[in-house]
Amino acid sequence: MDETTVVKALKECGIDLVLSLPCDRNKLLTKMLHEHFHTIDLTREEDGVGICAGAYLAGGRPIVSIQSSGLGNMMNALMSLTSEYGMPLPILASWRGMDNEPIAAQRPFNSRLPKMLEAYGIYYRVIETGKDLTHIKDVISKAYSEDRITVALIKPECWSGAAAEQSFGERTRTVDLAHHREIPEPSMVRLDAIKEIMNSIADDTAVVSNIGVPSKETYASKDRPLNFYMMGSYTQATPIGLGIAVGTSNDVVVIDGDGSLLGSSVLPVVAAEDCKNLTIVCLDNGTFGSTGNQMTNAYRQVDMELVAKAYGIGHTVKVWDADGLRNAMKEKNRGTKFIHVVIRPGNSSSKNIPLSAAEIKKRFMDALNAAR
Repeated sequence: MDETTVVKALKECGIDLVLSLPCDRNKLLTKMLHEHFHTIDLTREEDGVGICAGAYLAGGRPIVSIQSSGLGNMMNALMSLTSEYGMPLPILASWRGMDNEPIAAQRPFNSRLPKMLEAYGIYYRVIETGKDLTHIKDVISKAYSEDRITVALIKPECWSGAAAEQSFGERTRTVDLAHHREIPEPSMVRLDAIKEIMNSIADDTAVVSNIGVPSKETYASKDRPLNFYMMGSYTQATPIGLGIAVGTSNDVVVIDGDGSLLGSSVLPVVAAEDCKNLTIVCLDNGTFGSTGNQMTNAYRQVDMELVAKAYGIGHTVKVWDADGLRNAMKEKNRGTKFIHVVIRPGNSSSKNIPLSAAEIKKRFMDALNAAR
């Protein structure tokens, strides 16, 4: 069976985590991946980039399995995160839009994929037939030996065409959600909140800080090797934190924001994994702070704590002052913890981080390995 060849190749290459968003053509493979590997189901391919980055930082060997059209959703994160920090990421892409593709909408993007990958300097290999599936090992090995992105473009002819038997348990459930919150005028700006967070963490806690000013303010508050500062890749702070939390027993704290989380699809994925060592701190100033404090929907409309609850995160708390944040950080995790911190808009004059992406990655990985 052709799908068995892929599973065998992944095992021989030491893959220990699969990020999956299925294609109609590889549905049997998708089922088998769940049977043989720790598999995290995505709702958007881009989040797989961040989760894989976090898993790699924690010493893992992840891989992404998607439909090829998902590569379009991943490109900014691939270049500004995976490529910029020099991380490996092998991608298995079920290649649509070629040859006798029956769906016209699949053709415009997917037929041009090789040229797009070449333009970005991403190595790819076309897998033509089932007999060629063993070459997936070469794609994976190249990613991990050269710390680069690699893509296997797998043609539909490679798959066996066998149906994937599905079994579903009962869907009956009770949803009992009471949510009443009064939100007073907040007393902190982001830098105040970050200082409280950094003063509350243990020495062996890993911290991921969001792009732009939040990372600058984290560096200014308390620089340490176990801080992973993001230089780019909007919306990927929480995915990176999730990947780290899956790969280590150390506590992981993500300093994220309302704008980033409103633009992400990762919270239901976070809820499904429910890592007890993961805390997401949503610093909600109701604005896109790093780009000039343009208002987001969270300023007067969206309750970010309720969003987290609706997606299934069971341990949530809302705070708006320093005492409340300190107490929330001290609470023992009963599962993934989501702290909604309502703050005032405002950026500090914190300076740029004097570290390269490569330096941030290396010292973080060394520190996390030493802290285990």
